[in-house]
Amino acid sequence: MATLETTFAGLKLKNPIIVSSSGLTDSAAKNQKLAAAGAGAIVLKSLFEEQIMMEADWMGDPNMYPEGSDYLVGYIRQHKLGEYLNLIKESKQLCDIPVIASINCYQDADWIDFAKQIEEAGADALEVNILALLTDVQYTYGSFEQRHIDILSHIKKTVKIPVIMKLGDNLTNPIALIDQLYANGAAAVVLFNRFYQPDINIEKLTQISGSIFSNEADLAKALRWIGIASASVGKLDYAASGGIHSPEDVVKAILAGASAVEICSVLYQNSYSVISEYTRFLDSWMERQGMKNINQFKGILNVNDPKGVNTFERTQFLKYFSSHS
Repeated sequence: MATLETTFAGLKLKNPIIVSSSGLTDSAAKNQKLAAAGAGAIVLKSLFEEQIMMEADWMGDPNMYPEGSDYLVGYIRQHKLGEYLNLIKESKQLCDIPVIASINCYQDADWIDFAKQIEEAGADALEVNILALLTDVQYTYGSFEQRHIDILSHIKKTVKIPVIMKLGDNLTNPIALIDQLYANGAAAVVLFNRFYQPDINIEKLTQISGSIFSNEADLAKALRWIGIASASVGKLDYAASGGIHSPEDVVKAILAGASAVEICSVLYQNSYSVISEYTRFLDSWMERQGMKNINQFKGILNVNDPKGVNTFERTQFLKYFSSHS
């Protein structure tokens, strides 16, 4: 009999299906339903630094004296943090699976204190999301990567719970950064976060929002980099995020080197029953392949696969097109 148990960021999961940070996980009642549906873990909706600061600016009075303005910003931060800490506590009471908190930050400021309070509220781990679009003409090469390392190292000095780094796909060399994140105490890395997708309406001549959901084609990026990273920096855990839209995708991610997957879009587009569909398929696939546990096939098709061709590091389609001419 196969077991679907896996370890991610030092946490024991009954299966590798993690519900990623989103509106699906913004209340304890929703999280209880996700746990009952069979999720292996949940990542709470993120506490956004940028959103807190924008709300503080919106409520602030430009004529307010500096001390008053600072007080308002501090009050709003503490109010939002208090709501978030309650979400952690209530979710932990109702869920029998790991509850992972999430913070979305773009600068190394008050998150150190926030992280400590998040740990004290009972979160099993902390996912740190430092997503940013870098467009400054005077950008200093490497400064964005260094921001990841600085924030992680400061948080690690404050908390004992596992810290998971969720990365965007706008990195020159994710492997070099992942290696430094491991050296500074990261327990796991999630690849990748999803940027807002812009689009253009050519009739109304306006900028509009593109698709808010991922699609199956997005998975290729995570497969490539997990396949490379799990071979190069193999001492920490990986989760694939973005593009998991079928039970087969879960198997692919694990074969590439992931310990778990994070799903979101597919739950919005379908129902919570997707979770049990994925675990049933994984169980039957493992039985067919004679696999007793996740570790038995995790990473066997990463770049170290001795029988395969290294497709993860290929950048050209020349062989494909030459055979289809």
